[in-house]
Amino acid sequence: MNGVLTTLVDILSQPAILVAMIALIGLIAQRKNLSDTMKGTTKTFVGFLVIAAGAGILEVSLIPFGTMFQEAFNVAGVVPNNEAIVALALNEYGSSTALIMFFGMIVNVIIARFTRFKYIFLTGHHALYMACMLAVIMAVAGFTTIPQIAAGAIALGIIMTLSPAIVQPFMRKLTGNDNVALGHFSAVGYALSGLVGKAVGGKEPTSTEEINFPKGLGFLRDSTVSIALTMVVMYFVVAIAAGPTFIEAELSDGTNFLVFSLIQAGNFAAGVFVILAGVRLVLAEIVPAFKGISTKLVPNAKPALDVPIVFTFAPNAVLIGFFSSFAGGLFSMIFMALAGSTIILPGVVPHFFTGAAAGVFGNATGGVKGAVAGSFVNGIIISFLPVFLLPVLGDLGFANTTFSDADFGVSGIFFGSLANFAGPIAIVISLIVILVLMAIPFKKKEKTA
Repeated sequence: MNGVLTTLVDILSQPAILVAMIALIGLIAQRKNLSDTMKGTTKTFVGFLVIAAGAGILEVSLIPFGTMFQEAFNVAGVVPNNEAIVALALNEYGSSTALIMFFGMIVNVIIARFTRFKYIFLTGHHALYMACMLAVIMAVAGFTTIPQIAAGAIALGIIMTLSPAIVQPFMRKLTGNDNVALGHFSAVGYALSGLVGKAVGGKEPTSTEEINFPKGLGFLRDSTVSIALTMVVMYFVVAIAAGPTFIEAELSDGTNFLVFSLIQAGNFAAGVFVILAGVRLVLAEIVPAFKGISTKLVPNAKPALDVPIVFTFAPNAVLIGFFSSFAGGLFSMIFMALAGSTIILPGVVPHFFTGAAAGVFGNATGGVKGAVAGSFVNGIIISFLPVFLLPVLGDLGFANTTFSDADFGVSGIFFGSLANFAGPIAIVISLIVILVLMAIPFKKKEKTA
């Protein structure tokens, strides 16, 4: 049984396999010939592997930056990181996590089929992380095994449906159509960034992609060049503050600390370049393939894909969003230290991925000002939500890491607070009420943000 569950998790947590399977089903449903089916399925599979490779390059280059930052400024606290907290939790909640994830995906499809929320969440690793958090919270709330899995799966299906719905008005604004959705559990931060951008942008905001550089700095119009040079400066500043002795002894295996920093900055820019190439490949294949799902299984369904799909729409906003979100994390850290509360250190990886996307959405509604302000707010949100999430995670709340992105915090605090208020019965009632509300028809046409 455990072997079957392990294989199930391995398949469903791999976006490349999951989305390729969806593309295959969609193409078969459209009765495409063998050549088109093989081409569409293979390109979708390879495209997601390209995105994953780019994301891996980014994470590898960002980890030393975070280590150098902590050494340079001598700070300690809780570092939000989904992968780290899930690795700890799976030791005890592995089986229930796998079953919640499997049945949660089924619930997501059922909700998409029979309600107005036509979003099918295809970011498998995020579904795994959310399933793991729900397994922990339901266990802490007092559910026994089967009710724990049932409640967790329904909660996961609801979250997988509502998260893309929250940010979809801003996706329409960004993409100019309603063909694809965002499947990444930080939708609350992205939506708030879009709203903040709208509030601060003014009537005719200047896009981050229209920044006018002097003729002598025209090379900065190339996003790869501007990202690389900016990250070189950032790495050098932090490296000099951390000192050559620490970096060469602990991180670079003796390589000169500035050379090491230069290479990491270059790797960062390379990772962004690879991600953008993978996104273009996937979007060219998955949207047409998904029409088969929309026509045959879930009418008008939209694929909710991982966060890098938005990076191509505003590469400059990606970098601006990262820096602004990280600044929001630093501001929050200083505030927490002064207030004497638990200190949440700004994790570089979550601030990059969520901050970059928040910058893109802020830019879509408010230009440069929106990108800066919206992603700064995102940085504050993903810093403070973990403080209130920690108490509802039971023994895991005492670990030196926790879940990082906004939707984890909102969902975990919501269900954990219900459990503290009235135990499992409160969670069950809330799930029923949410499903009933989602099932109510709503004919009014949604407005573009």
